[in-house]
Amino acid sequence: MMDLKDENPRALELRISRGFNLASFNPHGISTFIDSDDTVYLFVVNHPEFRTTVEIFKFQEEDNSLLHLKTVKHELLPSVNDIIAVGPAHFYATNDHYFSDPFLKYLETYLNLHWTNVVYYSPNEVKLVAEGFDSANGINISPDKKYIYVADILAHEIHVLEKQHNMNLTQVKVLKLDTLVDNLSIDPSSGDILVGCHPNGQKLFIYDPNNPPSSQVLRIQNILSEKPTVTIVYANNGSVLQGSSVASVYDRKLLIGTLYHRALYCEL
Repeated sequence: MMDLKDENPRALELRISRGFNLASFNPHGISTFIDSDDTVYLFVVNHPEFRTTVEIFKFQEEDNSLLHLKTVKHELLPSVNDIIAVGPAHFYATNDHYFSDPFLKYLETYLNLHWTNVVYYSPNEVKLVAEGFDSANGINISPDKKYIYVADILAHEIHVLEKQHNMNLTQVKVLKLDTLVDNLSIDPSSGDILVGCHPNGQKLFIYDPNNPPSSQVLRIQNILSEKPTVTIVYANNGSVLQGSSVASVYDRKLLIGTLYHRALYCEL
């Protein structure tokens, strides 16, 4: 956890309640939901032993700890990448592969099957709500809660989907970009989308320390308009930051995460 209101923010590891299996904890995408009574729930995509679960925690501010509440497993959640919470036990999730078996995942990507999807989960209903992506990756929601944004990393696209009353999604538009779009976050002050990107994705998988993967963060303004404005917030050739995958901004303070390198804190 980082408090970006601090003059010199520092990362603090949160203690997790007893009984939770930390040995197999392999966190991926995360999301928070603040309930009407100000309870903060943290949702974490977990890959214990190459499987997929979603772990739901309650944040306990008095001692900066996480109380584990629930583990979610479902056949419609075979390979979850990212998640956006929309209730205390409700979320949309992206599956970046249709299969869970490692060999079948590789085959699926090689054959370019377009079988990845978005699933809605609640305690009473689990259903497929969007499909046909090359590789559905980052997911987020507009400040007015009307639209869901999904990054299709291999297609270089961001999909805008309208949320219906029954939680189904209807595609509104697709924004094409010339970079691999990974995770999405929302600027709370403007509603702009910040995107962690990979301008040269091949370098992520064939790593050369003498020619490392670059980093790039984009800001997308007015995505619903006919011509959204796309600007580069941060770019580096890998000398400082390698493989940027996500960026979050608050009050002109920017935090950039990476696949396997470090995090970078910037003041805009």
